[in-house]
Amino acid sequence: QVQLVESGGGLVQPGGSLRLSCAASGSILSINAMGWYRQAPGKQRELVAAITSGGVTNYADSVKGRFTISRDNAKNTVYLQMNSLKPEDTAVYYCNAEITDWNLRKSRSYDYWGQGTQVTVSS
Repeated sequence: QVQLVESGGGLVQPGGSLRLSCAASGSILSINAMGWYRQAPGKQRELVAAITSGGVTNYADSVKGRFTISRDNAKNTVYLQMNSLKPEDTAVYYCNAEITDWNLRKSRSYDYWGQGTQVTVSS
C-alpha cells in the first residue's frame, strides 16, 4: 500500500513564506511525475506545480516566480516552496504522485493523493 503524507501548512501573513513537504511511503517501485494541487471552498481543484522524474517543472501562471517545486528521489519526497504569499493562495494543498506499486501484480503506475494541508494567507 502506497500513501502520501503532507506537512508544512499553516497560517502566514501576506508576503510571507511557507514550505510544504510530501513524503511517499510503502511498496514503491518507482515514481514518475509529482505535483501539488490546491482547492479553495466552492472552487475546483487546480494544478499549482508539477515536476517530472527528470526534474522538468511546470507552474500555474498565478504562482510563477513565487513558488518552486523540487523533489528528493532518495527520500521519495516532493516540496513546494511558497514565497510572496497572497490571500488568493489560501486553499487546501494536495500532493499528487504517479507511482508504480510493486505489490500490485500488473506493472503500471497510478495516481496517488495526499490528504491535504491547509494554507491560509491573512493579515
